[in-house]
Amino acid sequence: LGVPIGINSAGAEDLKAIEGIGDELAARIISYRESNGRFKSLDELDYVKGIGKKKLANIKKSANLD
Repeated sequence: LGVPIGINSAGAEDLKAIEGIGDELAARIISYRESNGRFKSLDELDYVKGIGKKKLANIKKSANLD
């Protein structure tokens, strides 16, 4: 990717650029963000259904909180 994806501002298409995130998971991340506000840490992504420790580790390589 080259540039980290901002988890708090990215739309679905940008989120899908992160390895392991497809349409459904991108929608769940956005839904969680809309319901709970901005992510305060990347570890909070663990609360999103479908993101486990392995996927979270991959996301951390390509994302930031912006």
